[in-house]
Order: sequence, then structure tokens, then C-alpha cells
Amino acid sequence: MTPGEKERYSRQILFPPIGELGQERIQRAAICIVGCGALGSFQAESLARAGVGRLRLIDRDYVDTSNLQRQWLYDEADAANESPKAVAAAQRLHRVNRHVQIEPLVTDLAPSNAEELAAGFDIILDGTDNFETRYLLNDLSVKLAIPWIYGAAIGSYGVVLPIVPERGPCFACVYPEAPPGAQPTCDVNGVLASTTAAVASLQVAAALRLLVGWEGFEARIQTLDIWSGASKQVSAGSRDPECRVCGAREFQFLEGNKRAPVSLCGRNAVQLHDSTRTLNLEQLAARLRPLGEVRVNEFALRVMLPKYQLTFFPDGRAIIKGTTDVGVARSVYAQMVGG
Repeated sequence: MTPGEKERYSRQILFPPIGELGQERIQRAAICIVGCGALGSFQAESLARAGVGRLRLIDRDYVDTSNLQRQWLYDEADAANESPKAVAAAQRLHRVNRHVQIEPLVTDLAPSNAEELAAGFDIILDGTDNFETRYLLNDLSVKLAIPWIYGAAIGSYGVVLPIVPERGPCFACVYPEAPPGAQPTCDVNGVLASTTAAVASLQVAAALRLLVGWEGFEARIQTLDIWSGASKQVSAGSRDPECRVCGAREFQFLEGNKRAPVSLCGRNAVQLHDSTRTLNLEQLAARLRPLGEVRVNEFALRVMLPKYQLTFFPDGRAIIKGTTDVGVARSVYAQMVGG
């Protein structure tokens, strides 16, 4: 560690559980953050300031004005430009700490790319908002023996659970199935910025503790309500020997057997992610300009129609805003792209 680094991280080094040895481990570490929204953006800045050596940021979405209330790395210019979150986050983080290697990836974590995207990382941090992706992360974690930190926030309520393969239960041991029926979302039920910050802070603390050496690790579910001030920790229990993931090592989500052909992207929108085609965005933009306002860059194409807003990605994926009807979304996609 250079004298400059010792000065920069001096207050962290003075914290006895970290010290110089722990700081050196942090600076050698590589962390993959999946989702750069309210949780992931806070995680990324906290870890960059802590001096983590390498951060991979995975997010498919773009900055929207409604994000600015709780998503920490973005500003009004990012929303006006509809900047990809991963790219805008990386630009901000380079100004925060130029010594951290930042890798922004504007993509969707999927069974087809998950192992490639996570291989070689020390920890995965959950910045997602749906159980499907979390079960995919859990399959990935168990198969590659990479710890991951689950976190969720809605309204004023949050929950955090570190998953460390072989040292405690996996996510499927604790939650064998996703909750049935429609679940609350930030788009419908709202969320406080202080809730997401609190959850992300606990996730980052768990990650740092794992990096510097977590002796006597015990998986505990931590819940909090920042409005009432209530908080609680309970044991997540032990590994289930009959667990389909860490017991039987059946990776249904990683193998794509559980992946739905579409997923709702918040309120009044559908994501289509089962297309096997690739798209030339510039050519598609030229075709669609007569139909409405078109914005295109290397990452995505967005077209505004009277009833719908469509965002196309180079891998053929698309988000159709203006409907929650899968059939309608498929029809609009086909009308724009063909097939």
C-alpha cells in the first residue's frame, strides 16, 4: 500500500476489524454488482470509496427521472439523456476513485451469460428487484462457490441475508419457492431512499466483513423498518440436505428451465427476453423514424409511439411500456421488428 493509499483509507484502516491487512484484501478484491438501481448504485459508490480493486456493474436499464429520488449515482443530466445506468454509474465512480477498475455492462443477467459474467469474482451483490433473478444468482453462487448478499427494500421495510456456500444455507434453503401471487413493488407501493440506503449499507458491510475474514460466520436474516425504527435479526437456520440447489445441485434457473419467456418491468411494462435474434440498432432506427421519435446509441434504441414506448437492445431484447398484456407486447414487437 502506498503512502497516499494509507492516507486515503486511514479512517477505515483505524477500524480494528479491518486494519492494514484487511484494507489490502479489500484492494485486491473483485465484486460483481447485479442491478444498478437504488441498492446497486449505493453499493457501488460505497465499495469504490472503500477501495475495492475491481467492480463489475451489470444493468440493462436506463436512468429515468423517477430514479433520482433514491438512486445515488445519477443526476438530472443522466435522466435527460436517458443514459444507461451502468455507464452513468461508471462515469461517476471514476471521479470518486480513479484507482478502482470499473467494468460497466449494459446487459441482462441471464442463464446464457451468468457464469461468464460472474466467474472470477469474490462476491456478488444483489441489486435486483425480482425473485427469478435472485434464484438465478443463488444457482450461480452455489455452482461457482461465490458468496452473494441478498437484499430487498419496499416502502420503509428492508431485509438482508448473506449467502455463503458450504458455510450456511443457500437462498433456496430459506425460501424454497417464491411467494405466491402479485408482490408489492416500488412502482406501486413506493419506497423511501433511506430504506434502500440502509439495506445497501448492510449489504456492503457484510461484503467487507467477508473480504477481511468473517470468523464464525452465521447466516442471519436481518429486517428493519426505518420509519418505525424497528429492527430484528433471526437465524436463517442450517443447510437443508434435501435442498434442490445446494443439496441435490440442481440448477434449474441457471439451466434456463425456470426462466419465464417474459417478465414485467415494474408498472405497465413488459420485457421480452426470449428472442434469439440480434438487432442492428442503426438500421432499425432508420426504419422506425417515420413512426415516431427515435433515440439511438450503441447500447439501445428507444422509439416513442402514440400508445407505447419501446426500447430495443442489440441482443434482441425489448421493453414495451404502455401495456402489461404479454400478447399485446409480442404483437407490438413483431410489428416493429418483424417475426
